[in-house]
Amino acid sequence: MAIDDLRQFLDVLRREGELVEIEEAVDPELEISEITDRVSKAHGPALLFRNPVGSDMPVIINQFGSMKRMSLALGGADLDEVADRLSQVLHMQIPHGLIDKVKALGKLRDLAGSAPKMVKSGPCQQVVMDEPDLDALPILKTWPDDGGPFITLPVVFTRDPVSGRRNAGMYRLQKFDSRTMGMHWHIHKDGAENFRAAADGLEVAVAIGTDPATTYAATAPLPRDLDEMMLAGFLKGSPVEMVKCRSIDLEVPATAEIILEGFVNHGEVRREGPFGDHTGYYSLADDYPVFHLTCITHRRNPIYATTIVGRPPMEDCFLGKATERLFLPLLKVTLPEMVDMNLPLEGVFHNCAIISINKSYPTQAKKVMSAVWGLGMLSLTKFVVIVDAQVNVHDESEVAWRVFNNVDPRRDILITEGPLDVLDHSSPTASYGAKMGIDATKTWASEGHPRQWPDDIAMSEEIKKLVDEKWLRYGIDLP
Repeated sequence: MAIDDLRQFLDVLRREGELVEIEEAVDPELEISEITDRVSKAHGPALLFRNPVGSDMPVIINQFGSMKRMSLALGGADLDEVADRLSQVLHMQIPHGLIDKVKALGKLRDLAGSAPKMVKSGPCQQVVMDEPDLDALPILKTWPDDGGPFITLPVVFTRDPVSGRRNAGMYRLQKFDSRTMGMHWHIHKDGAENFRAAADGLEVAVAIGTDPATTYAATAPLPRDLDEMMLAGFLKGSPVEMVKCRSIDLEVPATAEIILEGFVNHGEVRREGPFGDHTGYYSLADDYPVFHLTCITHRRNPIYATTIVGRPPMEDCFLGKATERLFLPLLKVTLPEMVDMNLPLEGVFHNCAIISINKSYPTQAKKVMSAVWGLGMLSLTKFVVIVDAQVNVHDESEVAWRVFNNVDPRRDILITEGPLDVLDHSSPTASYGAKMGIDATKTWASEGHPRQWPDDIAMSEEIKKLVDEKWLRYGIDLP
């Protein structure tokens, strides 16, 4: 069943025992964050704070904070199942024979039915604030040295001023006062590109509390020409209904909880930050465009959706894991030797990728490293570790064992330069710097290794079977 709004998703979480509702008055300034941080680190449930201090809007946080909840959000038993469904449509071949044609029609119907649908009105506009006022929202201050309160789980809509294409991204906004915010979009993001392309200012709409597929789609690293709302519609199994804004010429999800409408102008920036970021460090203060509020609309009795980021594990880690699993089949089209990939939580999305490959020719691992550094947002990856196909990339202890034992630093490490994430504070230059590739695959003689490469130690299958049968008679289940 399609989850068409945040409230339906909360019902699913309640039914699955994945939601705790808190009636106690809790302060949006630091207190909600401290509670959520502890719950996240303990791999705990989603939290609905019904009485945030200073606001009558309940606060939902940590809704995506586990692999189970992420799978529930995207309508699959697990994320690999969702990835397989997406892959089947994107990899369609010309059908041959009646059965293949019938299957193809079903897939095409799924794809065609994913396009967003315009409606005349929606719940997000049930209430139009006479005087738009950000003070009505329980915007969290998440860490002590933050520059102020930040909206951290928004779906930010802009339009390419040349092509007219819609874009949805997730960019934090710092509240300056009741009518202005800092629009924090990095130079690599499509929202920033649309702003640079605009002759004058750019209209912007911010949706808060969307259905889970729409929230996820705003974080997905899609090609610029693909509409995030189509991806959201495909993932949830029904079109995202869109309604025209009241004060600007943009469309927003009709079932969202809260909509902020406004604009940003060229030549007007304000110091934004610091901000306790997903790296586990404070990102530094810098100048960003000012978002001017022109209108706020919301549902009756709206729910404010937010998140807290910091040292992993945190809720955003599982949004990143969803991208890892959903986009792996697409990466395999470009890199057919790729078997699996792990973006470890400690790498905070952009610092490390561990990739297993079917190695079939010398120096293939270095070819894969170079390809990764040329692929969309993966181009920002600072460390790329390549292992052989049989290595479980999700067992980081095994990966470390392979790296520490198999790697000759002179032969197997590649140092290069290229773009880095804006938040990378280790590089002496902002947004670009050094990267490292580590080839931990078995080295062949044709790769310049004159010595015999040893085999892994492994017990014979005959003895393993004998031990299994013998010890089970004693009721002992050996691992």
